Parts: sequence; C-alpha cells; structure tokens
Amino acid sequence: MLSVDNLVVAYGAVEALKGVSLQIQEGDIVAVLGANGAGKTTLLKVISGLVPIKSGVVRLMGEDLSSFPPHKLAALGMAHIPEGRRVFATLTVEENLNIGTWGVRNQLSPRQIQETKEWIFSLFPILKTRRKQLAGTLSGGEQQMLAIGRGLISKPKILLLDEPSLGLAPILVQEIFRVIKQIHEEEKVSILLVEQNARKALSIANYGYILETGKIAVHGAAAELRENEHVKAAYLGGARLQTR
Repeated sequence: MLSVDNLVVAYGAVEALKGVSLQIQEGDIVAVLGANGAGKTTLLKVISGLVPIKSGVVRLMGEDLSSFPPHKLAALGMAHIPEGRRVFATLTVEENLNIGTWGVRNQLSPRQIQETKEWIFSLFPILKTRRKQLAGTLSGGEQQMLAIGRGLISKPKILLLDEPSLGLAPILVQEIFRVIKQIHEEEKVSILLVEQNARKALSIANYGYILETGKIAVHGAAAELRENEHVKAAYLGGARLQTR
C-alpha cells in the first residue's frame, strides 16, 4: 500500500534520513520506533510532502507522491496527525473537524461526513460534549483526541500518527492506544505509527522498524522485536514485554 524506497533527506549538509526503506501492507499497523533525533518525524513529514526528498521515492498504492502537493494527499486517502496535535486553537471542536474534510469534500457527501463525525464522537464522547468549545481551551489529552478525529473525518485509507502519547498521563496513553486499535479493527485503516513508547506501540503493531540516527537498525514482526535483545535493552528497559 505504502512503500518508501531508499529515502535520503537532508537539512543543509546534514542527512536526517540515510537510505530508509519500509513498507506498509493494506490493513497493517506498522510502528516506527527510535530515540529523539532519530528521524521519525522527518520520515512522516516526507511521506506527507512537507519535507523535500534528496533522493529515493515514496509511493502510495503505486502512485509516486513526489508529484502531489501536501494538500492533495487527503484525496489519495492519507491523513497525517502531527506531533504536538496542532489543533486550531481559536476554532471550536466542530470547526476543527470540519476543516479535516476540506480535501475530500468532492468525494464525501454531507451525510457521509455527518455519519463519520458521529462515529468520531462515539470514539471520543468528551468531544461531543465540547463540540462548541474552543480547541485551545481543551486539555492536552482532549486536543490529541481532536487531532485524531480531524484526521479520521476524511475517511483515510492510511493514517500517519506522530507521537500520539507525547506528554499525556499514563491513563490517557492507555485510552489513546485503545482507540487506535479500535479504529484499525472497525475501519480497517492502515496505520503508520511513530512512537517513543515502544512498549505500547509494539503491543498493537503487526510490524516494526527501529530508526537510529537516520537509518533502519532493526526491523521485523512486532512479536520478534519484542524478543530482540537489542530492542529490549534499548527501548523496553531490558524487560520482557507482556501483550494483552
């Protein structure tokens, strides 16, 4: 579905990504893990057209994305939930959701948009009660829910999630990952999940890549990565990961 081939990205003379290749099959959750500065956010920004490519190619369902500006990718079925939520603080919750439909208004009927909005409210009931509230007055967890909802309302085929657990209390992290799993199961959306919380990411992913200083250091099925000694020592605290 999504393929990244030998991707090289540079900021001036510094290469942030050094020949990165990965694939996401339809219906999979793929985790990209790594420390701060490893290149995870850069990878998502390249895929969604926000950062230029020095060399390599990104394809979505066979289409070379280099010919598509970022605002056209929603029509291809991609939604990117950025690190830090990036909600529109001076707009209401509902207005933020409506903005998420902008790139697909010719593809979805008003009824489909309303039905999707109600489904999002079923995932995040607090958003329904705060639908007329300014997004900037929401808590961090509520803003993360809104950012995910804004991505989902375009009914994407693939969802790019950048650090959805960042800065959240443990109970909210648990809830966000529960909802990500529910979205995947109910809508069959493919998910590329960038996370520092390797334990949570590998508990829901099918496959994973470990990105270190701009290169793929290890990759494999999530179950294999949970047992990999390097991954356990560097990202799982040396402890055996228990799945649920």
